This record gives sequence, structure tokens and C-alpha cells, in this order.
Amino acid sequence: METTGTMVNLYTVVGAAILPAFVLLLYVYLKDKYQREPVSQMAKGFVYGILSAGIASILETGLLAWGLVPNEPIGFLGAVWKAFVGAAIPEEFAKLLMLCLLLRNNKYFDERFDGIVYACCVGMGFAATENIIYLFSNLNMWQSVAVQRAIFAVPGHFMFAVAMGYFYSLVYFGDMSWRKASRIFWVPVLLHGTYDGLLFMANLGTMLSGVLLMCFYIFCYKMWQGGRRSIADHLRRDGKVS
Repeated sequence: METTGTMVNLYTVVGAAILPAFVLLLYVYLKDKYQREPVSQMAKGFVYGILSAGIASILETGLLAWGLVPNEPIGFLGAVWKAFVGAAIPEEFAKLLMLCLLLRNNKYFDERFDGIVYACCVGMGFAATENIIYLFSNLNMWQSVAVQRAIFAVPGHFMFAVAMGYFYSLVYFGDMSWRKASRIFWVPVLLHGTYDGLLFMANLGTMLSGVLLMCFYIFCYKMWQGGRRSIADHLRRDGKVS
């Protein structure tokens, strides 16, 4: 009975880890009221997101092993360096790589909004995997970790994905020159690095921690507003009502 109870608890932890990702995927799926993407393709994108988490882990482990990124940041500059070099750049690179593979010769990628949908599938696969790792690494307090990450971390990855998919579609459908295609990568990196950087700096325990935490909350709110505008813009460009 004890073993059964443990298994039930483990299933509950896994469910709590992946539920926020599925809720946000349902949100973006329902936004496309007229020509929704096949569920099988979205599931494929989710699996690609899981694979991107593995690629990012390898890159991050390498950066740590080579001494390019510290285990624990020291000072504000160290926090910013770890946020961008140790997290945002390798993670967004891995996601973009898998998104490119997913959309290569994809016959269903025929509208601007589709880029956001598929980028979110990859992003949520990544976020769900990361969530499982965090929750199982903190089993003694997994409930509080699950709630915090459901409110901030998973929506954060969702917004990074919206930005990536938004600019990917702009370039793909000719609304932006390929010369400016770097935005597909550096805008999500900027959002991700700022998100992590504010948290890392707030966690240093300085007198500015409270101010930095407030800046983090404001940044998350503004990022969500920007993501909603990006979604509405592509729906409008596709001739749909958001």
C-alpha cells in the first residue's frame, strides 16, 4: 500500500508539472477559431520541446564544466551573465533549432499565427520537462514550487515562445527581411535573460532585492501584454478575429 501511495503521489507531481503547459497550449489552440493545427502536429511539437530541453541541458552542462558559467552567481554582473549565457542563450537556441526542424517542409505551416502555435508547442514541451525536473528535485515542497512555476516560469516560457513564433512567421511570410531575422533568436533571449536576471539579482539578498522583485513582477505583466498583442496581430494579419 505504501508503494501504491508513493506511485500515486509521483503521478500527482507529474500531473502538476505538465498541467500548466497544457492549459497554455489549449489557450493558444482555441485562439485559432477557423483553421486549427492538427493535434498530431502539436503533439509532435511538444515532443520536440522535450528534446530541446535535453539539448539545452547538454549545452548548459558544458558551459559549467568549462568554467564559462558559475554554479552560483556572485554580484549583479554575475547574475546577468548566468541568466543570459548560462540559461537564455542555450535554451532559446535549443528551442529554435527544434522549431526549425519542426517547421521545415511542414505543409500545415500556412498562416502567420501557426508560427506562434508551433513555437508554443516546443516551448511548452521544454517548460513541462523543466517543471518535472524542478518538482522532483524539491519533493519535500513540490506543491509550493508547482504553484510558483505555474504562475511565473511556465507562462514565461510561453511568452518567450510567442515572441519566437511571431518573428519566425514575419520572416517566413515576407513581412520582414531575412536581414532582420536575428530577432527570431535575440528577442526571446532578451526576454528570457531579463526574466532570469531579475530573479537571480533579487535572490542575491541585497537591499535592492525587494525593488528587483517588484521589477520582475512588472516585467512579467508587460511581457504577457506584449505576447497577447503579438497573438492578436498575427490573427489580424491572417484575417481572423482574436
